[in-house]
Amino acid sequence: MNKHDFVIRFAGEGGQGLVTSADALARAAAQAGYFVQTHSTFPSQIMGGPASSQVRISTTPVLCSGDGVDVLVALNQYAYDHHNEDLLPGGVTIYNAEEYDLPEGGSYFGIKADELAKSTGNARAANMVTIGAVAKLIDFKLEEIDAFITQRFTRGRDGDAEIIEANIKAVRLGVDVASTSGFSVGQLEAPNPPDYQQIVITGNAALSMGAVAAGLDFYAGYPISPATTVLVWMENNLWGEGRFVHQVSSEIEAINAIIGAGFAGKKAMTATAGPGYSLMSEGLGLAWMAEIPLVVTNVQRGGPATGLPTKSEQSDLFSCMHPAHGDIKMPVLAPGTIEECFFAGALATNWAERYQGPVIIVSEFGLAERGENIRRPDLTAISNESRATVSEGDSGKRYDSWDGSTPLGGMPTPGGAGAYVANGSEHDEIGDTTHLPRHHVRLMERRFKKLDLLNGAHYEIENADADVIIMPWGSSKGPAREAYDRLCDQGENVGWLYSVALNPLPEEVKDILKSAKKIIVPELNYLGQWSSLLRMEGYKAESITQYTGLPFRPVDLVTRIIERIGAGVTA
Repeated sequence: MNKHDFVIRFAGEGGQGLVTSADALARAAAQAGYFVQTHSTFPSQIMGGPASSQVRISTTPVLCSGDGVDVLVALNQYAYDHHNEDLLPGGVTIYNAEEYDLPEGGSYFGIKADELAKSTGNARAANMVTIGAVAKLIDFKLEEIDAFITQRFTRGRDGDAEIIEANIKAVRLGVDVASTSGFSVGQLEAPNPPDYQQIVITGNAALSMGAVAAGLDFYAGYPISPATTVLVWMENNLWGEGRFVHQVSSEIEAINAIIGAGFAGKKAMTATAGPGYSLMSEGLGLAWMAEIPLVVTNVQRGGPATGLPTKSEQSDLFSCMHPAHGDIKMPVLAPGTIEECFFAGALATNWAERYQGPVIIVSEFGLAERGENIRRPDLTAISNESRATVSEGDSGKRYDSWDGSTPLGGMPTPGGAGAYVANGSEHDEIGDTTHLPRHHVRLMERRFKKLDLLNGAHYEIENADADVIIMPWGSSKGPAREAYDRLCDQGENVGWLYSVALNPLPEEVKDILKSAKKIIVPELNYLGQWSSLLRMEGYKAESITQYTGLPFRPVDLVTRIIERIGAGVTA
């Protein structure tokens, strides 16, 4: 049976090469012209503990990780016991016959990948044995895997040819085992490659690339899951004259370092996760008050406290929107796809310069380490905005009243023209501390009015006059979109609303929210945070929540949305 879509999951313990196997299969499929998306889940320790990594291969763009698994590779008994329930009808499990055995009669067969790999002369080729077995089950063309192996291991080193030969042989040994099992899960349809160049990239890498494309030249960060790979990417790529990357000793040092860089005229950024973001609260308040451009990315994970360091959650939205005490509401961008991560990194960098203040990117574990093939970004097409600056003869009144009717005043750079005083106390026009009510009133209005300068974020509106509007945010976009498409196919009268910018919302999005009778928000948290914030603005929003640390399944969302539709629409 021909199928356009397969999900293959490798499950076992951390350190068994699960991510490597899924990534290799994804890259081979992408190279062959398919669309792919990976998803991993693992414990917070470096080695050991239950882990899994999967790839979804499709002839059309992949929106999410899917409803279940077509092929499960279970490397230990625990993996089989805890992942076999996700096997779709007609699915097959490949189990590690060197670790455990299963009774005859089930939809599974055993493989001794380590033993077979050793017979090739390369004991490290065990993952290629299992990839070969998987390829046979889905009828994936072996020459495509051969081409990937050849490209991957052609490095100009002695022994490359032997490694390539051993890996190709390992693939064939896996094919042989699967052939004798008698199982098949269908035939993967021929690819329909896009007419544009693609790259396979993760969310954290795409976000980093976007920020640098927009002129980012200063990065300070502290390692914390799942944001560490942003720091690593910057260390490897933010090079050149006038650029600086530094691993600091804490998140408090990170926020203060980028405040200093922004004060000095640099385009500055850091990335962290929920616990680190909590430590940045006071610094973000200072950046807002002193109007200093900078970008903070919060790659969300399960919380509170240490919580679920390597699982996905959308539970930091309250703190990202309102991180500090007092009246404050940060600009927030929440990308929902890998491609949107790239553009969010660029837009956040430009927003910070444009309105002279801090900007928050809200990402998630589910995006950070996800691999996906996207259109190769045109770096030359990314705008590179810089803050307005002062010139000789400037009045020195950087903190003058501003109502949006004139261009935002220039920002002086220490050592250059103009007088620059910035602190966290309320201040007068030139930045000197004052407690006079009139200054607090006019500068409160100035700080919030500046948000009107922020636009250009991607949004989507479909069937806006429907009785029920589905409005996901962040990584819940993919499964929600797949659920929406299924509901439309079933004849349900539902609409679609989505915005990368959560604050400020595009005017077009707000117009739909004002007229909507019911807005359903799928989100990965307990409190229903985005719908709560929408209700604060008077919109009729309610959440469908999940807080398992795992992404939504479209099939579950379809069921839960239909239940809400059946409950009626509030007047």
